[in-house]
Amino acid sequence: MFETIYGAFIIMGMRMCDVTLGTLRTILVVQGRKYYAALAGFVEVLIWVFVIRFVVQNLDHIPNLIGYAAGFAIGNILGITLEQKIGLGFVQLNIISRHLTDQIADRLRLLKYGLTILPGEGGSGGVSIIVTIIPRKFQKNVIKIIEEIDKKAFITVQHSLPYRGFRHGSRK
Repeated sequence: MFETIYGAFIIMGMRMCDVTLGTLRTILVVQGRKYYAALAGFVEVLIWVFVIRFVVQNLDHIPNLIGYAAGFAIGNILGITLEQKIGLGFVQLNIISRHLTDQIADRLRLLKYGLTILPGEGGSGGVSIIVTIIPRKFQKNVIKIIEEIDKKAFITVQHSLPYRGFRHGSRK
């Protein structure tokens, strides 16, 4: 009985690892990081083959199947959490502030974030839209800065894949 429970936990742990890697690999693929994605995929599938081999050899042990499913579920949570901590890639923030656009822009520029201000018109009249592309790992900090200036600012976040003319990092 101990060996069955131990085996289920081994399966769960290995499945957590391969699904976590799979989540990260998917994000790397979307971002066009093909070599990192290939490496992650290699390790992911290698772990998966070992797991599935053990599961198939022991299909009569229900705890193994439960461990497999639990590892998959937990692996998804871990993969997403890890990716959020790492913050791979870039995001585009669109910021609409009714009265504090200049203060937000000045503060972001002071912190070396590049941005563009566009004119717009909302239901209540003219507005300005600040557009900035930043590394995703700075997203929470930038939003916090914006909200310190204007708690009512309308902010949208989109995945961004800079193509040309974009300089990330500190400007000189």
